[in-house]
Amino acid sequence: MEKVQWKVEGMDCTNCALTIRRYLEKEGMKDVKVNFGTGDVIFDMNGKGTKEKLATGIKELGYVVVNDQSGTINQQLATANRKPFLSTHLQRFWFCFPFTATLMLHMIPGLEIHWLMKPGTQLALTVPVYLAGMQFFGRSAWKSLRNGIPNMNVLVALGATAAFVYSLYGTLTGQAQHYMFYETTATIITLVFLGNYMEDASVHSTQRELNKLARSQKVMANMIAYDDQHNEQIFAVENTELRTGDLILIKSGEQVPADCKILWGDVHVNESLLTGESVPVHKISKDKLISGSIIHDGTVKAQVTAVGNDTVLAGIINLVKRAQGEKPPVQLLADKISAIFVPVVLGIAVLTLIVNWIVLDDFTSALMRSIAVLVIACPCAMGLATPAAIAVGLGRGARNGILFRNATSLESFKDITQVVFDKTGTLTTGKFTIGNWKIQSDSLKEDDFKKIVYSLEKYSNHPIATGITAEWKARDEIRWKKVEEIKGLGMTAEDKDGNVYKAGSFKNAGHFSGDNGHNVYIQRNNELLGWVDVIDEVRPEAKTVVNYLHGKNVKTILLSGDKYDRVKELADQLGIDEVIAEQSPEQKLHKIAELNAVAPTAMVGDGINDAPALAKATIGISLSEASQIATQTAQVVLMNSGLTKLPTALGLGKHTYLTIKQNLFWAFAYNIVAIPVAALGFLTPTFGALVMGLSDVVLAINSGRLFIKKVE
Repeated sequence: MEKVQWKVEGMDCTNCALTIRRYLEKEGMKDVKVNFGTGDVIFDMNGKGTKEKLATGIKELGYVVVNDQSGTINQQLATANRKPFLSTHLQRFWFCFPFTATLMLHMIPGLEIHWLMKPGTQLALTVPVYLAGMQFFGRSAWKSLRNGIPNMNVLVALGATAAFVYSLYGTLTGQAQHYMFYETTATIITLVFLGNYMEDASVHSTQRELNKLARSQKVMANMIAYDDQHNEQIFAVENTELRTGDLILIKSGEQVPADCKILWGDVHVNESLLTGESVPVHKISKDKLISGSIIHDGTVKAQVTAVGNDTVLAGIINLVKRAQGEKPPVQLLADKISAIFVPVVLGIAVLTLIVNWIVLDDFTSALMRSIAVLVIACPCAMGLATPAAIAVGLGRGARNGILFRNATSLESFKDITQVVFDKTGTLTTGKFTIGNWKIQSDSLKEDDFKKIVYSLEKYSNHPIATGITAEWKARDEIRWKKVEEIKGLGMTAEDKDGNVYKAGSFKNAGHFSGDNGHNVYIQRNNELLGWVDVIDEVRPEAKTVVNYLHGKNVKTILLSGDKYDRVKELADQLGIDEVIAEQSPEQKLHKIAELNAVAPTAMVGDGINDAPALAKATIGISLSEASQIATQTAQVVLMNSGLTKLPTALGLGKHTYLTIKQNLFWAFAYNIVAIPVAALGFLTPTFGALVMGLSDVVLAINSGRLFIKKVE
């Protein structure tokens, strides 16, 4: 299936997002995610329709596809999407403001402007505002009603129309002195436009960390080319023109234009954009540079390895956008209430009109209270409560080198009471060097033994194998007839003469060796040829992270396939609570399942053999340099080459959930209090429109505190 990612304008609330999601699902699209706060719409094409047809269908719903990041929409549709006049809330507000401000002059105490008191003058000043309001609120309300999912614009349109029609009736019947509420119509529309603009600005501010990443994607690059005399020439091109395999020159102070591998030179690189760590990292030949990082010092020639949406930076941005479009469990209640909110408010408004008309015996006062109920109700607050906090949490995580694959994993951190660590490559650096080795067979020479070990281990991505092959690289390696890696056991190969070789753990050699104190045992036709020991250093941050977890009353467990003595030694050194050693990938999976049954569990791992356990854990956490299958399986990836950001990830998850709860409390409390207050006549429609707009801003400001809040 093709993954489609669109930017859609015109969404104002949860119901707007729900309308688009239902339409796409009705058309057969899969895995639909819609974020009304950011305008991102992401889904999988099922091969049934075309993008043009879907974009046209969304336009008929009242929304506009303005950008297709997975490909281009046809030119005709793109032309139709050009923004007309009064296409933004800020433009609409400034258009309405002069008319509304003039209308409000006669309400200033002591200021008498007789011509403003004339019904015809007030009607003339109100009509432009009303038409601008109905062009947006009216159209949106009608389309939402037609689609069976009424949105908040229904409330605004009804409130403004009721006041306008009531005033117009008085003007036409010569009873203007009793029916003059034109300023109510104008102020409702103008202030809601202002509130919508402030809401949009506040929501967009929650995207600022992600926007910083996005802005860094398009830069200039120095492309290296050669003429027919093989003379090197440098051309300045946009990085969007680069292709995999191109040669580029990157100088001090420049931004890395694409993912690449250094061919010549060495540099110090600032990768803070991706890892949150501002200390420059030294890179040499064959090291990789990540798009978006800054060359602090030095010059290199490099070969492009990935461009466009295939770069690490683009992958992070797209992953965060997808995660923002997902709904964590805490949002489900708010969604259910939002779906019925508008009809309920309409019912309350009608009831307010009837009851107040009976009690007060005054239709005008009853109508004003009913209109106040319509304009002060704010379903957007409930819809915005979770997305705003999620956007900030995910954005701050991405900016600090913490990549959450979905919003659920961000929320799930609140429940974590135990963390399970893998050993090799997780608590240790995973960069092994050969410490000791011995040949057991008298007929085998040293060079032949090293060649056998290298020829076997070069086909494995295990950190121990990588460390061995780096030191014992052989040119005349053995060409295998068949070779495979068995998870948790090691490598098995067969040469052209039918000899079977094995390189693996003690589990492979235990039947003919009583010495279980070595890392890798080498066999040929079930004969022990020798063994190899490697040395792995503990990550410098491991002790600090374990102490942090203990300070938060989080239990720590070391789960490894290594020998118990080695695992216990490391656990004692770091102060880890429990040790589970000598586990195969299948056994790791079962252990995580058992631990999950006791309490929510996070698993931190980096190898192929950790992938099943990472998938099974409540939250799987992987390191950026881990095996590809481990990073794809984990829900959270730490991008800073170590465990340093694990406390931040845990704290960010818990504080994001706390912020969501605060937002939801405000959203519910606001509506529960504001609607009865308006129904009882303590708020005018004008003040109600202002307060309604500000209610969303409060949520955005509270969510924005996550940017600067201490979360560890």
